[in-house]
Order: sequence, then structure tokens, then C-alpha cells
Amino acid sequence: MRRKEEQIEKCEYIHVHEGIVEKVNEQMPEEDKLYDLADFFKVFADSTRIKILYVLMCGEMCVCDLAQTLNMTQSAISHQLRTLKQMDLVRNRREGKTVFYSLADGHIKTILSQGLDHIEEDG
Repeated sequence: MRRKEEQIEKCEYIHVHEGIVEKVNEQMPEEDKLYDLADFFKVFADSTRIKILYVLMCGEMCVCDLAQTLNMTQSAISHQLRTLKQMDLVRNRREGKTVFYSLADGHIKTILSQGLDHIEEDG
């Protein structure tokens, strides 16, 4: 990922735009919601979890299929799936002795697609 090496610009004159500050403060989510949002995005900070989510964008899979596709152990996949499930990013269903995993909802695909679009943008 490219990082812009630009210097951060600062105001030369210290002043506050009260109207803007007030509007933002009215619209800012509560602190606990922001904390939950930060935790949500932390889940996306692991490339293995991202790979699992991308595979599941193609359709539901069992742990065996995920392990084969990603060339990982079932134990490693299960560990990451546990985290993804705790954050409501994936869901599972049992069919006999097999447990299939899928994305929890369409939001996950949107988040991944928009994130990829963002890093692929020509700066």
C-alpha cells in the first residue's frame, strides 16, 4: 500500500469554527459505539481473516474446504473463524457432521469491496 509522504498542514492562526464544531458534536456517535466500531475494524487487520472473508464471498464452505483453499491447517482456520463469528462477520450452519460457514450479511462484502477499491485508487 502506498503511503503519502506529505507534511501535515496546520493552521497559521489559532481559531475555532464554533458552528462546525457544534454540528460535529451533535452527530458524533456515543463513545461506546466508537469503541465497538474500532474493535470491528481491528478484525480486518489480520490478513488471514481477510483471506477467509474473501473466500466466503464466493460462497459457503466448511473448515476442510477453507483449509485446502488457503493452504492452512483446520486448527488455524477454526481459530480465525471463532474471532470472525464473535464479531458477527460470519455465520455457520450444520449439515450432518459438517459445519458450513458463510458471510453474515451483505455488509461484509461491501466493506471488503470498498476497502479494496480504496487501496487500488490511483492517487
